[in-house]
Amino acid sequence: MNYKYIEDLVLKSKNNDMLSKENLANEFKPLILNISKKTFIDGYDNYDIQNECYKTLFKCVSLYNLDNHRFVAYATNGIKNGINDLIKRAKTRSSAEGYEALILSDNLEHTLPSEMAALDDILCDKCDHESISNAINELSENEKELVEFIFFKNNSVRTYAYWKNICYSTANQRKSSVLKKISKYLN
Repeated sequence: MNYKYIEDLVLKSKNNDMLSKENLANEFKPLILNISKKTFIDGYDNYDIQNECYKTLFKCVSLYNLDNHRFVAYATNGIKNGINDLIKRAKTRSSAEGYEALILSDNLEHTLPSEMAALDDILCDKCDHESISNAINELSENEKELVEFIFFKNNSVRTYAYWKNICYSTANQRKSSVLKKISKYLN
């Protein structure tokens, strides 16, 4: 690489000479191709990495101080650091990006569940709640006590049998009987 020629291209590129920018890109092309061949970043192909390198090269042109006379080293370090930063960002990227993200389709309402229940589900739940409440109100006090103890307080039949001082099989028969009554009322 002819360093004087590169410095001249940078000076002309800073003055928006398109031909100089193109020649500067051609001068750095072997370095950029070499870096892009050796680099793997999830979600980027070889051309994406090359474009990131060229983007960094031209950012270096815009930020370069012409008094330093060391553009080749400045741009080379800038390109390598830019790729390293890109690798770090790709590693810490959220799951909302990349292959872990959902693919949006025409059937989006089934892919992304809503946090809010649908109106028909709310109405059905309300009707079910009213029907079950009416069915429970038709039970005797002992049967209501069993339903509350087992189903609303999340106790086991064994605990109910111990609490009522009855045999487990008797408690289980009472539970089955109550469920049959509720089922009969609902149907």
